[in-house]
Amino acid sequence: MEFPFLSIIALSPIAFAIIILMLPKERSENARMLGLAAMILGLVLSVYVYVAYNQNLPEPGTRWADTLMFMEEHDWVPSVGINYILGVDGMSATLALLTSIVGLGGVLISWGIDDRTREFYAFFMLLVAGVQGVFVAVDGFLLFFFYELAVLPMYLMIVIWGWKETREYAAMKLTLYLLIGSFISFIAFLVLYFQLPQYSTAVAPTFDLRVWAEASFPLNIQQIWFLPLFLGFAVLAGIWPLHNWSPDGHVAAPTAVSMIHAGVLMKLGAYASMRVGIQILPEGTVYWMPFIIFLTLINVVYGSFVAMRQRDMKYLIGYSSVSHMGLVSMGFATLNLTGFTGAGIQMVSHGVMTALFFSVVGMIYDRAHSRSMDELSGMVKALPWAAVAFIIGGLVSMGMPGLSGFIAEFPIFLGVWQGGSLNLGGTAFGLNPSLYYPAIAIISALGIIITAAYIMRAIGTVFFGDYIADKWHDMRPLRGIDKFTLVMFVVVLIAIGVFPAVIAPMVKAGMTPVVQRLQEAQQTFTVMDSMHTAATTLISWLGGA
Repeated sequence: MEFPFLSIIALSPIAFAIIILMLPKERSENARMLGLAAMILGLVLSVYVYVAYNQNLPEPGTRWADTLMFMEEHDWVPSVGINYILGVDGMSATLALLTSIVGLGGVLISWGIDDRTREFYAFFMLLVAGVQGVFVAVDGFLLFFFYELAVLPMYLMIVIWGWKETREYAAMKLTLYLLIGSFISFIAFLVLYFQLPQYSTAVAPTFDLRVWAEASFPLNIQQIWFLPLFLGFAVLAGIWPLHNWSPDGHVAAPTAVSMIHAGVLMKLGAYASMRVGIQILPEGTVYWMPFIIFLTLINVVYGSFVAMRQRDMKYLIGYSSVSHMGLVSMGFATLNLTGFTGAGIQMVSHGVMTALFFSVVGMIYDRAHSRSMDELSGMVKALPWAAVAFIIGGLVSMGMPGLSGFIAEFPIFLGVWQGGSLNLGGTAFGLNPSLYYPAIAIISALGIIITAAYIMRAIGTVFFGDYIADKWHDMRPLRGIDKFTLVMFVVVLIAIGVFPAVIAPMVKAGMTPVVQRLQEAQQTFTVMDSMHTAATTLISWLGGA
């Protein structure tokens, strides 16, 4: 029996959470150490899984089921097709590592929390467990189970430890949006579940995603159920117009929760929409993606304009996060490997970048007790490490060459431009792809310009200018663990930008089977269009005769 790497990565935080809750109330320091131990354990195992997978990348053209490694499979409720199946491909192994990095940063940033410390770390462990579980699940029911596990602790952590002004409203809004979205996705998934035996090799309904990934549902079924399945998960990815729970959730959450929320939880929605929506219903994807890419365009441009209007640093980062997550869905909407690879790298780059941003804002707020850009000034003199880290994160956000943002965003825009040559039967919802997709690429580039504007303004306003020492009575230097967290995030952002080979082959290997399904679906649409053209020509000829 092989060592259960993935089970330990996904389930050990739950075990640590139980142990933390069993501690006496006065032993809060032990809760911190146990939380740190859980994150270090997850990080070590995630690094091993990532490196081992990277050294054994599958050949192009391999079926998704054959790309999975570190497989674990056990019966759970086999009578209804529910089994405990874990495995990783290049994309999920990368996201599991991202979760471990951001989770470790969240624990370190929260070291000073002394209000219900045990409960805080226990709920944080459950949150991390839910996210990791989604990324490594190969059974659909198990994926939904971990998905809900990731959402529910968010409510409690925001309500108990969040910003008093808006925490109850924001927590309820976040929870309702995400639960309703997942409920809609689950209904669509169940409909397909009962029809699966007719259109796959399964002799009975099953939740095994390896079977789902090769099913051939009819076009009409895919057209009907793709949007509920995709958009239900895309709510968590912040797709417009279902995004407005996200900035409020960012602002109300404590720093560590904001980091895990923007850094990892939103990627959970993007990953699930790709794995359970796009991969299972490729023809539905091809049919609807010209519409989806229009929504992502609004995400990118509208999100950046709204961020430009913000004076609260958390709201600025929150709307910036919505804008940059739009690029992930836009990469999916390209329907080509270039765009998908960029989307996968963007998930990692954005995850580390937003975790860095929120950690810096948290450090400033803990000392200045303000996030207002109208009040903050000259912070570089008091917190130079935080200033440098925020500037580097800002350059990543602007897509500066040499940093991870450029490596992620350039393939996405290139993939959108290449979308003009897609085989969509000549038109996409009555639009010519050769004009529509390049126009999307040009307009969405406005987001980069606006992003540069609000990031540079924030840097100039908050970190430079006059510093009035008497105004900030609680200003103190950063702790060693704060500096370590900032350095860890910055190193990842620079390493990806300078050495993209550390991540690009992994992401490409994970996305290739999905794109292959989409290419086959495009061929189906081309054949259907040719038949429609022939039939129209014949009818016209007969009418003329």
